Amino acid sequence: MTTTSVSTTEEALRQAFKVLNRRLMVPLWRLGLGQWLNAWPTMSGRIMVLVHTGRKSGRRRFTPVNYAQVDGEVYCTAGFGAGSDWYKNIIANPAVEVWLPDGWWAGVAEDITGAPTALPLLRSVLIASGAVAPLAGVDPRKLSDAELAQVTAPYRLLHIKRTEARTGPGGPGELAWVWPLTTLLLLPLLLRRKR
Repeated sequence: MTTTSVSTTEEALRQAFKVLNRRLMVPLWRLGLGQWLNAWPTMSGRIMVLVHTGRKSGRRRFTPVNYAQVDGEVYCTAGFGAGSDWYKNIIANPAVEVWLPDGWWAGVAEDITGAPTALPLLRSVLIASGAVAPLAGVDPRKLSDAELAQVTAPYRLLHIKRTEARTGPGGPGELAWVWPLTTLLLLPLLLRRKR
């Protein structure tokens, strides 16, 4: 594959993820289905939503990413490297929120790519991604440390230090009220059909 076709393929994947995240993943989290999205981690991976501030717009941005918790700390990776918009936003403003299956947290993100412990932590994130990393051609369970370091050289590893629990509007499950309302609206139709 040529460099041009690799960058074209990478850009197509990046755009596909943007659409999938914006139109499916974030709405499912808002509907309160974050735990369900994490019900099959060996396939879909462990998924959280990273809420960050747009470096140009100043608006809240939502990016679902695979993550791993190691010794109670949260780690994720920018698999498309330093060119990822969400990564650039976080570098410009490291104050973030994370929507995890077990809670909503404010935190501070830090790029720890060059840290001595970065490679084993990156491997943990890639293993926690389920089938995603192997589908992208990176099998963290089979690659040696040297091979993993070479294949993931453009990746950026982030540590999210949680600072406080969050509650209230604007977080995961904020649209969970849709489920009871939908049930109330559809129940008469279902009962009418049974007659």
